[in-house]
Amino acid sequence: MTEITVAALQLSFSNDIDANIAHVSDLVREAAGRGAQVILPPELFEGEYFCRVEDEGLFATAKPTDQHKSVQAMRKLAAELNVYIPTSFFEADGPHHYNSLAMIGPDGKVMGVYRKSHIPDGPGYEEKFYFRPGNTGFKVWPGPQATLGVGVCWDQWYPETARAMMLMGAELLFYPTAIGSEPHDTDLDTSRLWRRAMVGHAVSNVVPVVASNRIGTEHGQTFYGHSFICDERGDMLAEFGAGETGVLTATLDLDRVKRHRAAFGFFRDRRPELYGRLVQDI
Repeated sequence: MTEITVAALQLSFSNDIDANIAHVSDLVREAAGRGAQVILPPELFEGEYFCRVEDEGLFATAKPTDQHKSVQAMRKLAAELNVYIPTSFFEADGPHHYNSLAMIGPDGKVMGVYRKSHIPDGPGYEEKFYFRPGNTGFKVWPGPQATLGVGVCWDQWYPETARAMMLMGAELLFYPTAIGSEPHDTDLDTSRLWRRAMVGHAVSNVVPVVASNRIGTEHGQTFYGHSFICDERGDMLAEFGAGETGVLTATLDLDRVKRHRAAFGFFRDRRPELYGRLVQDI
C-alpha cells in the first residue's frame, strides 16, 4: 500500500504579517506532528484579502518570490519539518503582478512557481485590478509518493483546470482559497456551490481534493471557511465549518485511488477529437 498524509489549514488573518506567518507556522508544525507530508495554507495568507477594493498603494506589497516573508518563512519551516508547503503570495515580476504560488519542497527550495490562471472580477473580489492572468500554464510537481497538482482559488471552479492537471499526471489536487460573502448580495451563500464544484472535480477525475479557506470578518466581508479533504469518490474525510481554526488531516491510499480511477474508465473513454469547441472563443 502507498499512503500519503495531507493537511489543510483554516484560520483568520489580520494586517500583521508577522503574526499571520507565526499562526500559519504553528498550524504547519501541528500538521507535521500529525504526520502530514503536504500541508496547504489558505490563499494570500500574509495579510487580509486586499482585493475587496481597488487601491494602487497596495501594489507596494507585491514582491519577487524570494523576497516575500511568507515564502522565506515557509522555506525554512519546510526544510526543518521535511514537508511540502504550497505557498500563495502576491508576486511582482518587473512591471507585472500575479497571484502566485510557490511549491516549496522538503529541502526548503522552491520547486517552481504557478501563476493563477483564472482571475475573478466583481464586488469584493476585484482581482483583475491587481493580477495579470498567469502565464505559466497549469503546473504539477513530484511530491511524496504522488504527483501534486495545485490550482488557486478561482481556478477551483473550472473543470478544465482539474482535468488539465490530471492529464499532466496529478494524483492529488490542492486548492488554496480566499472566499466568503458577496457584498452585492448578502443573501447569497456560495459555500455549498464552492464545495460541490471541487467535489465534482474529485468524482469526475477520481482524485482526492484538498481545499483550504480562511475565516473571519475583514472590513465587513466574512470568509466562510468550510475547508475540507475528500477522497476520490467525493466522500468527506475531514472538514471544518465556518468558524473553526485548526488543522485537517487525512491519510490517502494511493494504490486504491489508482485502481478506482482505472476501473471508472473516465480517462480511457475520453474523446478529445470531439472537444475542439472547448478551446474556441465564445
